[in-house]
Amino acid sequence: MRFKDWATRVLLISLMFMALIVVLLIGRATKLHNNPTTSHISNPQVTAWSQYPQAQFQSAKEPEKKSQNVIKSPVKINKPVARYATTQAFAQYRPNYQVVSVNPTNYGERYAQDANGVPLNNQPIIVLHETGYSASSAINFFQVAHDDESVQASYHALIKLDGTVVYLVPPEKRAFGAANSVFDTPQGVETVQTNPNLPASVNNFAYHVSLETPPDGYDSSSQQTHSGYTEAQYNSLAWLIAQSQVPDDRITTHHLVDRSGKKVDPINFDGNKFLSLLNTYRQIRPIYRVSK
Repeated sequence: MRFKDWATRVLLISLMFMALIVVLLIGRATKLHNNPTTSHISNPQVTAWSQYPQAQFQSAKEPEKKSQNVIKSPVKINKPVARYATTQAFAQYRPNYQVVSVNPTNYGERYAQDANGVPLNNQPIIVLHETGYSASSAINFFQVAHDDESVQASYHALIKLDGTVVYLVPPEKRAFGAANSVFDTPQGVETVQTNPNLPASVNNFAYHVSLETPPDGYDSSSQQTHSGYTEAQYNSLAWLIAQSQVPDDRITTHHLVDRSGKKVDPINFDGNKFLSLLNTYRQIRPIYRVSK
């Protein structure tokens, strides 16, 4: 066999192998794209979890980092920007904080579709709670594995009596803070059923924050026997939520979203005081601007 013929055959065989490899890679990519096991994981554009307070930016002791590797569009368009900006008062308030891990059985992913396969586009809400007992007892409960779905529970964050902010479940995850719950709006009710065996809830689009209950409020469902919350708690709560893009009218309480008829928290919560502090720590800025 002449060298020219041999080289031609080797080249053809190499090209065939390369084509086969390309086909296998394309097939694998298609399989991963269509894999149903990942279809429940939320798209940030759907659940807008980036509008919640982000743990890595929540310490006023550290400057906020700007996003890197952003591809700029060559076309000039009206582009949405953050509705709220934090203030000088926010920068001057520096609460202590802790980051605590929660057992994975007590939180989950945010879903892009409900139990019936209907796409979800709920805007974020913030739900305020209280622990019922001490902060440490709540944290201990969240760190224990619970196989029973009716028992699983968690918050995204917790505010101790001394104002310490405890970060629990990452904001992009679904904390189990409000079973059997609905958020009322002028346009109607909002709720999502992610498990056909459990009642619908607001958990899929909610950020749950809890205040530590004062000792005189343990086992209490009465305003007369519950002293309310400390100044440090109100300030830290407002400081935390000031970092979100959730508007005032989408901040609510466990009592208001609950449909079981059993939840009354947070008891003796001063909503006017909280909103006044929140407006001190953040301010509205223009929603749109023309990009350059």
